[in-house]
Amino acid sequence: MITQPNKSPRGRRPASGNTRRPQGRGGYTARAPQQAPLSSAATTNPEPGEPRLRVVPLGGVEEVGRNMSFLEYGDDILIIDMGLQFPEENMPGIDFIIPNVTYLKEHKNKIRGVIITHGHYDHIGAVPYLSAELGSPTIYAMALTRGIILKRQDDFKHLPKINVETITKDSKLKLGVFDIEFFHVNHTIFDTVGVAIRTPVGMVCHTADFKFDNNPVGDSPADYGKIASLATEGVTLLLSDSTGAERPGHSISESEIQKNLEDIVEHAPGRLIVATFASLLPRIQQLIILAEKYDRKIVIEGFSMKSNVALAQELGYLKIPKGIIIDVKNVNDYAANKILFMCTGAQGEGGAALMRIATREHRYMRLQEGDTVVFSSSVIPGNERTVQSLKDIIYREGATVYHYQMMDIHAGGHAQREDLKLMLNLMRPKYFMPIHGNYFMLKLHAGLAESVGIPKQNIIIPTNGAVIELTSNAIHNTGESVPASHVMVDGLGVGDVKEVVLRDRQMMAGDGIFVIIALVDAQTGKVKNSPDIISRGFIYLKESKDLLYETRGRVKRHIEEITEKMHPINFQYVKEELREKVGQFLYQRTERRPMVIPVVIEI
Repeated sequence: MITQPNKSPRGRRPASGNTRRPQGRGGYTARAPQQAPLSSAATTNPEPGEPRLRVVPLGGVEEVGRNMSFLEYGDDILIIDMGLQFPEENMPGIDFIIPNVTYLKEHKNKIRGVIITHGHYDHIGAVPYLSAELGSPTIYAMALTRGIILKRQDDFKHLPKINVETITKDSKLKLGVFDIEFFHVNHTIFDTVGVAIRTPVGMVCHTADFKFDNNPVGDSPADYGKIASLATEGVTLLLSDSTGAERPGHSISESEIQKNLEDIVEHAPGRLIVATFASLLPRIQQLIILAEKYDRKIVIEGFSMKSNVALAQELGYLKIPKGIIIDVKNVNDYAANKILFMCTGAQGEGGAALMRIATREHRYMRLQEGDTVVFSSSVIPGNERTVQSLKDIIYREGATVYHYQMMDIHAGGHAQREDLKLMLNLMRPKYFMPIHGNYFMLKLHAGLAESVGIPKQNIIIPTNGAVIELTSNAIHNTGESVPASHVMVDGLGVGDVKEVVLRDRQMMAGDGIFVIIALVDAQTGKVKNSPDIISRGFIYLKESKDLLYETRGRVKRHIEEITEKMHPINFQYVKEELREKVGQFLYQRTERRPMVIPVVIEI
């Protein structure tokens, strides 16, 4: 028999209590809640026979990106998000990484649905690859999120159709034993919602990526009332975004960003070129408002940005005055101070619009004296060098550059420390599990939870694949784990690039390849002619004649020594020995380890 959720406040202060007070910029200062001691109620392990909920992150902890987790109770599984992660520098050729869903595939008959919290690729990017694998469960998403998912699915026409149902922030769903509703939060894309899930062991709340912005542009503030109402009912477990846990203070409001952007737009003497994320629709709306105010025509460049703007306009999320957007081919028909150019490429991407403009490869745009280039985004870790190189190019062309380190022209989408504390104080959870971030971010967030009164023993810092068990009176890491390794996508291949392939690529990228081609008499083992050598990325053949001469001699000698007393000749063994001996010789002579590929042809 399934027990009903415990709806009592568990001895905590009611939501009407003063959990926050105004402070500056419309923000709040968090204050620790008055909680009854939980040590008597909480236990390290659940009692035998107690109803148990399993909470499992498949990605998004110990890393930024690849966000996906699931809740399992009996014969019911609920999935939250299906994101991708972009490859690291040591993953040559990999397009991106998706979660490992081996466990879910084995239990796909138990999946009752997939909740998507918002439309960023680190939360939706794996949908085309995983949906069919999991039996094509129904996906529930807000209107804009649904539109982005379906638009991306156009690139995967060879895959089965997916079923995406539209929800609103007021929707209520019944999926198996899970009763689900949503609460609005702010983020850098419209239609972001947190998820409240009533389970047989109590309520689990998932914040999604969030921040608090009391003066957003084109959006409404986070729904404090709904969050407080959920807290009154009693939140057993809170899963909360940790990406901003290292940054002090409150998040900057988009209205403050707009003031600073307006100062730039008003005083820019020539063309204004603004690069930002294609999905940052609130920022795009700000720029549209400013372009109209200062009588500038707008050009939008970048396939993803054009697609997102068209979709958001169609759904009513962007208000665009008629005639303000012009085609890029007409950009030179207007005075320089009448143009606002919005584009992708703020991360220094090679093929993006901003890079093509800066390097004079764009068909219609060239940088010139008097232009102003604005990087209205932060730099994603790992892109610092490419962004700096792009800035150098822009300065050489005579343009002026503004970026977020010079003035507040970008606000991140993740709550900073004081806002994280505010969410904890509003929710007042019994148990807490930080998610979405590298381990140090989770650890810092856990420290914030302790600082507002959540006992340390009630906080779980998860790892990918860890099985966390929750009852109404206990939370613990079972020590079990489900597969959560990286699944790499390379072109049309999904999961076929394993660690050994990556190591081969890394070796070729680091020290190159060295191919030996030898013709060997199958009867005598003698080498016919001098072995051919192909080197790529290791040595320049024309300048290494002595090394090549010596290598050819060693190859011939090694083969004939190995085959001298071998009848019949095991050519696979010959190649393995040749690879080992030539590799050792090349390292002794160069202190480099190229990938040695022996090709032995029997004649």
